[in-house]
Amino acid sequence: MKILLIKLSAIGDVVQTLPALEAIKKLYPAGEITWIVEEAAAGILEGHPLIDRVLVSRRKALTGLLKNPRTFTGGLRGIIGFFRELRTTQYDIAVDFQGLFKSGVLIGLARAKRKIGFDRTRELSYLFLNERLPAYDIDKHALERYLDVARHLGAHDPATTCTLPIEQEISRMRQRTTVILKEAGKPLVVINPVARWKTKLWRESNFAELADRLILEKKAAVIFTGSAADRDVNRRIISGMKQPAENWAGETSLKELAALAALSDLFITTDTGPMHLAAATGAKVLALFGPTAPWRTGPYGKSSITVRTGIECSPCFKRTCEDNVRCMEGISVEDVMSKIAW
Repeated sequence: MKILLIKLSAIGDVVQTLPALEAIKKLYPAGEITWIVEEAAAGILEGHPLIDRVLVSRRKALTGLLKNPRTFTGGLRGIIGFFRELRTTQYDIAVDFQGLFKSGVLIGLARAKRKIGFDRTRELSYLFLNERLPAYDIDKHALERYLDVARHLGAHDPATTCTLPIEQEISRMRQRTTVILKEAGKPLVVINPVARWKTKLWRESNFAELADRLILEKKAAVIFTGSAADRDVNRRIISGMKQPAENWAGETSLKELAALAALSDLFITTDTGPMHLAAATGAKVLALFGPTAPWRTGPYGKSSITVRTGIECSPCFKRTCEDNVRCMEGISVEDVMSKIAW
């Protein structure tokens, strides 16, 4: 049995598809699984014991090459080479978890007997399928929607948890955090303040005040995380603090970030990919929500907490706001501190 899974992006969506991977592998324990993913989230899947092959789509980089006459030929060769690699295998089952045109093209090109996905998905991607599940309930949590595919294949009561192969990363992160904690039993709080949508952001001054209070009132050590592009944001937050904190933005791989979350006593975050990565490790996650809906895409699990104002216009799912992002501005530092039990 050869199985192709297509979930290209984003980081959080790929993480939320992992329980479905485990359910499918349980159904077909001898099956060979290939997963197509884009570069940004590939680090989560590489080395995963349940995945036999990871095909990394460099779609953005390759299409960028096509825009320049000097690099056009190289970009075209890269795209053709990727498509050829995709078609080298005859699959028994191919699943489009993405439901967009870019994933529809891939499942359309794949040599597969059963091409499975949801009906009436965006960008007409369902036209590439030959086996369609009923259109999903948009208010159903994404992780549960992905598990519905496993249920369609025959999985009974699939688990909502997953295993991340991060044992080596945990060992490295434990060594790094031991230096910062300085004393045994001191709580570790990891803060991931940046999100790609401006409407998901909380004020930098709020994060600075929150971190100071965590250090003074909760006796915690605080580490700010993020990508290399987030380093300046973290630097500004820390410069507005009265207490010392660590800036690890750009210093961890995705698996190392997951390991850090697993070692933390609390992972505070905006609605972004690392939120789901932390939740998948079983970490206690406290997530700030404004324009999006936690019941659809919030951190999954009983150890997770969401903080939101719940004003009448939220969730709006807008990346821009003409009303001063009241849904995020209305969350106070005290609202967040009140959710921290220890």
